[in-house]
Amino acid sequence: MREFTVGKNDAGQRLDRFLAKAVPLLPASLAQKYIRLRRIKVNGARAQRDQRLREGDVLQCYVNDEFFDAPDGNNAYLTIAAPRLRVVYEDENLLLLDKPAGQLCHAGEDGGGVTLVDHLLAYLYQKRAWRPREENAFTPALCNRIDRNTSGLVIAAKNAEALRILNEKIRAREIAKYYLCVCLGRPEPPEGRLERFLRRDERTGRVSVYRHPVPDGRSAVTLYKTLETRGGLSLLEAELLTGRTHQIRACFADIGHPLLGDGKYGSGEANRRYGETGQLLCACRARFDFPTDAGALNYLRGREFSVDSVPFREKYFPHDKP
Repeated sequence: MREFTVGKNDAGQRLDRFLAKAVPLLPASLAQKYIRLRRIKVNGARAQRDQRLREGDVLQCYVNDEFFDAPDGNNAYLTIAAPRLRVVYEDENLLLLDKPAGQLCHAGEDGGGVTLVDHLLAYLYQKRAWRPREENAFTPALCNRIDRNTSGLVIAAKNAEALRILNEKIRAREIAKYYLCVCLGRPEPPEGRLERFLRRDERTGRVSVYRHPVPDGRSAVTLYKTLETRGGLSLLEAELLTGRTHQIRACFADIGHPLLGDGKYGSGEANRRYGETGQLLCACRARFDFPTDAGALNYLRGREFSVDSVPFREKYFPHDKP
């Protein structure tokens, strides 16, 4: 419990507006809820959110300690009253989340705003599945990330052991990852294997593609097959055998079939014509192969998970319903 005494300069303010300044991490909707539940009182009595405070009034706030920390990039989850997550699968060790296009995985990747990690932490905190005051070091974390304008599956670990195992399995390529994308034209051959070398320019955030080894270049291997072609667009499924930055986007642009909507590697004219402002790319499916021991996560061996729907597939390649 924390107490605040209203001074001369704060007298006359509404209670809810005073709380917004005194406890900035407490979302307005949650503050109103706590007022209704009498977890926030004025002079020991029930309060109303719009009541005017007087000099000398004492506010009693029965609110978790985390909300009184100074706002910073590590506690933005506290400002989220209603976490928005598309949970594909969850158990005591991990979650599989369907990230929408346009949302950042982590802060600082490409602009600002509330991130997928913020919503994840808010979700687990409000379920009391994660109690930061009782943890010495561990914070739930994402095991993989996808670009802001790419949608689809992201794996999150809820405990340190799961995080360690999943990171090992991703490095060992024991989790198969499949993507759907829409590209311009029809790749020839319609099914194949792309082996390239990618070198990233940290200044521009863009990767260059080479067909031979280059200094600082990293091998990138992608399997693909064309599922359907309509009106000058093709729907592809791609499997990543490596996980390089912009791998699918850059490699398909290299063979002359950039992804529709891609503003970095694609065709501005085509993007404007179709009205697309972000690459049509979705991490649609993941399979936990685990050919080697996975310890506490062995129960996932052989299991496969996929997103419920891919909006761009339904837009450009709809299937007639029976």
